[in-house]
Amino acid sequence: MAHSAQGEQSERSGRSVHEAAFRVLMTAEPAAKCAGAQELWQGWQSGALRVEPKRPLPPPLLQPGRPERPVLLPPAAMPKRKVGTREGHAALLHAVAHIEFNAIDLALDCVWRFAAMPTAFHADWLRIAAEEAYHFGLVCARLEALGFFYGDFPAHNGLWEMAVKTMDDPLARMALVPRVLEARGLDATPVIQEKLRQIGDTASLAVLDVILRDEVGHVAAGGRWFRWLCAERSLPPEETYQALVERFRAPLPHPPVNWAAREQAGFSRAEVERLLALRAKRDKQKRKTSRPSS
Repeated sequence: MAHSAQGEQSERSGRSVHEAAFRVLMTAEPAAKCAGAQELWQGWQSGALRVEPKRPLPPPLLQPGRPERPVLLPPAAMPKRKVGTREGHAALLHAVAHIEFNAIDLALDCVWRFAAMPTAFHADWLRIAAEEAYHFGLVCARLEALGFFYGDFPAHNGLWEMAVKTMDDPLARMALVPRVLEARGLDATPVIQEKLRQIGDTASLAVLDVILRDEVGHVAAGGRWFRWLCAERSLPPEETYQALVERFRAPLPHPPVNWAAREQAGFSRAEVERLLALRAKRDKQKRKTSRPSS
């Protein structure tokens, strides 16, 4: 991926895109955050926002702006509900909405945090933030059709925790957020759709079709920038990706793998097979350590 960063940046003027992204990032109320993400993208397209490539890396951000609810629990503490019940149906959609809400913050944090990246990087993540806001609205509308709202169920903080772990390095961020966490969503979406199909929720199925289509592009954008950073640092992409996954003990694909979507998003088959082999190795180690001693 070739980018003339100086040429692109010189065309930008007006307010700092990083400060503008930070204000939306710290907005707690969901509707206001979504509107802010859409306005940022419109402002960028109009040329009203500028990149400041020499801006220093900002301090750690342990938590973006969030509403008081949902209550955040550890993943293992999340209650399990059957999708065939009204509450279980709503809880499934709520989990999707929470992922989309977090994805807005993850995209905006890239814009705020990694100012030294090329202008096209900021354009990608501003567009992605706006698309995630759109997705959040679609899922919330389905949730409300069932008589529930975002915040009515608990959620977990796994997505943002990975953002904190990768705050110092865009290479790690691109590898482990879009290419690990969001890529797992490519695998999970058909499974969720099948559950919704079984209970006849065709309207939510259509929403997830839109999300899956766009998320392929989001994961692909992460992959492009990951490979760009690897080229900048003279690193082999697939070996570097595997090393980062192992170093950070990142979550691994949970079969069944959506091979078609992953390939569209830029994964090689060998790359995914190595992740599956690593998962099998981890699972074996886990069984071995949990086996009671005689």
